[in-house]
Amino acid sequence: MGEHIIKLPDVGEGVAEAELVEWHVKIGDMVREDTVLAAVMTDKATVEIPSPVDGEILWLGAEIGDTVAIGSPIVRLKVAGDGNVVADTKSPEVTAASTPTPNPSPQGGGGGATASKGGAKPTSSSSANPKGIEGGEAAATESPSPLWGGARGGGTAPTSQVATPAGAPRPVGERPLASPAVRLRAKEAGIDLRQVAGSGPAGRIGHEDIEAFLARGPQVARTSGLARNDAIQDIKVVGLRRKIAEKMSLSKSRIPHITYVEEIDVTALEELRAALNKEKRPGRGGVERPKLTLLPFLMRAMVKAIADQPNLNSLFDDEAGIIHQHGGIHIGIAAQTPSGLVVPVVKHAEARDIWDCGAEIIRLAEAAKSGTATRDELSGSTITITSLGAMGGVATTPVINHPEVAIIGVNKMMVRPVWDGTQFIPRKMMNLSSSFDHRVIDGWDAAVFIQRIKTLLETPALIFVD
Repeated sequence: MGEHIIKLPDVGEGVAEAELVEWHVKIGDMVREDTVLAAVMTDKATVEIPSPVDGEILWLGAEIGDTVAIGSPIVRLKVAGDGNVVADTKSPEVTAASTPTPNPSPQGGGGGATASKGGAKPTSSSSANPKGIEGGEAAATESPSPLWGGARGGGTAPTSQVATPAGAPRPVGERPLASPAVRLRAKEAGIDLRQVAGSGPAGRIGHEDIEAFLARGPQVARTSGLARNDAIQDIKVVGLRRKIAEKMSLSKSRIPHITYVEEIDVTALEELRAALNKEKRPGRGGVERPKLTLLPFLMRAMVKAIADQPNLNSLFDDEAGIIHQHGGIHIGIAAQTPSGLVVPVVKHAEARDIWDCGAEIIRLAEAAKSGTATRDELSGSTITITSLGAMGGVATTPVINHPEVAIIGVNKMMVRPVWDGTQFIPRKMMNLSSSFDHRVIDGWDAAVFIQRIKTLLETPALIFVD
């Protein structure tokens, strides 16, 4: 038997490090070739790390949320044959059955007060960082990590003990063991079963325990079922959420925003969109044209408006004092995914017609939601659209995607009464809430830009006129 060290591979051009966001294995697991071991994140793109060989997990070299340099060891396997570790650098085997040691401090390092149930943590430096790995022997680890006990990702670890109400035999959140008949009786008597000590196996509560509890007095027995919860859970901010936090902090701390809100009458646009969606005409390559939403129309309107004001399609390097004005219009589309907010990018919108824009939005949205979007698909935007659809609200204050200088926010569409000079008529109305970098975009320029978009959306035939 030998040992095989797996190092963090090159996960993208120009990437020097990556954040570990998920472990799919734990110490002692048997894995086969191509089994996914972990997931790392770079620039909002998640990359899975597979095992190149069959073997048993001996050591995991990082915790959830750690930043790992490319080429650093992350996993050690016991394999058949010689492996890729020379004999004098092999370390004693580390297994998940290592004896856990108590943690004297419940704070710090993202660890909890005790190891997770069913798991264990290393008790010496040889189990936490075997010899032969960069840096030699590490000091003994005091705090447990999510990788002991087989936790998969998340980086969430309770760091304080759950509070127990006065007189309660079990902590808040622990479900009492009792039969349905006992539970019904307790409910009818107004008894909180968490306050009842069970005399049966594993603390199971029986009818005799209910009777004993009632015998102690109604002032204790009859409760409302409400109890204080003093538990505090410390959640480590890792992965995509940390990337979002860093990006938002950068944008709000360095960009002085000016937000401009304008009302748009989209009645004619919606009629045109419905008519176009009824047509069954093939698009490019014989593929059926996609169903159009509002966004492709907005994108084409932005392209026309940027042609008149190219300074809106820029990136501002505030440290160098340079505005990089781009010819290509690369529109980021903010998309909500189960993991958080990402911004896939429709490249060269100026070279796409309205159906091509729609098809690319659909493709990128599916890739973002499934977690398969590439680094290139999630970077390179020069201006961004943000839309919450039906949840869009009446008005919002969008945060600019640094180092861009503008973001266009789409609010929800509503039917409102509009005065036409003689009477009120129902019209489909929608607000655009847009933010601009006031260091390089004056309020007048922002207003002219949005008014141009308003004209195009309210008279949608103009969008198709070159």
